[in-house]
This record gives sequence, structure tokens and C-alpha cells, in this order.
Amino acid sequence: MISLIKAFAIDIDGTLTENGGGMIHLPAMQNLRTLEKLGYRIIYVTGRSSVEAYMLSVFGGTTKIAVGENGGVVTISPTKHILLGNKEKCMYGYRILTRKLENVKLKNVFDRMTEVVLERSFDIEVGKQILKDNNLSLDLSDSKYSFHINNIGINKATGLAKALEILRIKPSETVTIGDSETDIPLFQFCAFGIALNHADEIVKSKANYVVSENSGKGLVEALDYIALNFFGKNAIK
Repeated sequence: MISLIKAFAIDIDGTLTENGGGMIHLPAMQNLRTLEKLGYRIIYVTGRSSVEAYMLSVFGGTTKIAVGENGGVVTISPTKHILLGNKEKCMYGYRILTRKLENVKLKNVFDRMTEVVLERSFDIEVGKQILKDNNLSLDLSDSKYSFHINNIGINKATGLAKALEILRIKPSETVTIGDSETDIPLFQFCAFGIALNHADEIVKSKANYVVSENSGKGLVEALDYIALNFFGKNAIK
């Protein structure tokens, strides 16, 4: 249990957004801006590019640091990126998958610096087995919107650890909120994790608390829960 909260690690797609098209849930964004004004740090931790997440922090008025590519990159300015993964190795894994499986397609996304993003157009379990059989130190994960090839050892918690180090905040002072299997490392790393209602059961089982709402409304509910249970009523209204 948390005794002191200093930061919130927030997933974007399916958590801050209202649908798969990426539309921001404005009430949730307003609550995050209020938390920022109260002195809490808001860190976006996403499967999207860190540049997209950083831009969201700029336009949304939150902490100017972002973790992207499922932990592979931490962006701390428009031109400064800390790379924790190796894209070349991920590209090699992608080429192996295209030779062994049909319908393996790159997804049309913002350029990536450390990972490869694929359409959800094939059996991910088969893909994982192929990477394992070829002795590749690569992981294939599902963010619900894409499949991601990352280096083993790189995940959202890896990137968040670097961001928290920069901000001089401890994992024990951090709350995280998410909805997919890529958020499980965050639940295990941070002091308190909240899963949204539409998350898979395995994701919910790893969280400390599960809200009843989905997507943006779920994020609002999660923030209300933290306000009511950790720093008093109406703290983020």
C-alpha cells in the first residue's frame, strides 16, 4: 500500500482514449492536468511512440517526459531520447516471422526507434513460439491495438524506471493505470496498479484494484478512487 504518492504512470490507448481511434477522453485529461497543478507528476507510458506521448504531455499540460515503445524509449525533450532497446534485433525477428507465417504485416504507425509494430493479423502465440524456437532474445506482446516486437528485458516498467530515476521518484511513490498485458509489468513494479474493466482477466488479476468503467471513463473512476482512498475527497475535482 502507498503511504505517499508523487507520480501517476498512465497508459494511453484504451485508458486515456475513448476508443481505438485514439480520441482523448477530455474529462480524464482535465483530471490529469489538475493532478499536475497539485504537484503530482503525470508520466505517459505507452506502446505508441514516445514522441506521440511527449506531444500529448505538451498539449495536455502535464509532465514533460514520456515512455514509449513499451519501455524502449524515454523522451525528455523534443530532440532528446534515451534508447533502451535495439530496433535492429527486432527487425531481424520480424523478418523471421514473415518467412514462417502468413499475414505478418507492419502497422502504419509513427516511426519507432527500438521496436517493430505489427498488425494484429496472425496468431500471436504461434509467433511467440517461432521467436523462441529461433533462440531470439525478443518478446512479442499484444497492446490490444497492435502486436509489438521488443527486446527481452524491455517493457513498460523498464522505461518507467528510467523516467522515475530522472524525476527522482520511487516506484513505491507511483500509481499506475492501464488495460492491456503490456501494463502488467507496471502493476508489478509500482506501489499500486489499477486495471480498467475491459482488460483481460489476466491483466485484472495482476492489479490491486479494478474499476467498473472502460476506457476514458474508467480512468476517471480510477483517479476518483485514488482521491477518495489516498488523499481525501474532492482532491482532483
